[in-house]
Amino acid sequence: MSTPSGPAPGPELEIVHLLRAATVDLSLHSARFAQRHGMHPTDVRALIALMDARRAGEETTTGRLGAELGLNSAGTTALVDRLERAGHVRRVRGARDRRKVVVEVEERAVELGRSFFGPLIERSVELLRGYDERQRAAIRGFLEGVREAAAAHTPADPASQGETRHRTTR
Repeated sequence: MSTPSGPAPGPELEIVHLLRAATVDLSLHSARFAQRHGMHPTDVRALIALMDARRAGEETTTGRLGAELGLNSAGTTALVDRLERAGHVRRVRGARDRRKVVVEVEERAVELGRSFFGPLIERSVELLRGYDERQRAAIRGFLEGVREAAAAHTPADPASQGETRHRTTR
């Protein structure tokens, strides 16, 4: 049952607050990476999206990248230009459709990310290995549900009216 100020306190709300704290900590970790390497936080989000697409065997056009990041065409072009100048991405012809130009992450950027985020990822994997498959399925289901809820819930904000964001689970 909810109170006028929000959900009733309990173990569920404690977990939600813990998730929020972890999200903030991960965001700060990502911001430190961006600052250390002269990037904007959106640059880091773009590189993550491109690496996720690569892992999934998907090609990413600038239009798809912009939609995923919630950027307009001009902003996406500026972002890709900036990442290309820094040597983090390249534009190439699509493998399936040579008329398409796709954005690919350079191996140099992957290694840069691995050197910074690798220890955190390894520790997270180590933690997950402490759970059985049923528990990991519950964790996965919870995190997927939170992502879906976040993607579906857009508070009324006049500045973002009409803005469309596309999120995918990979």
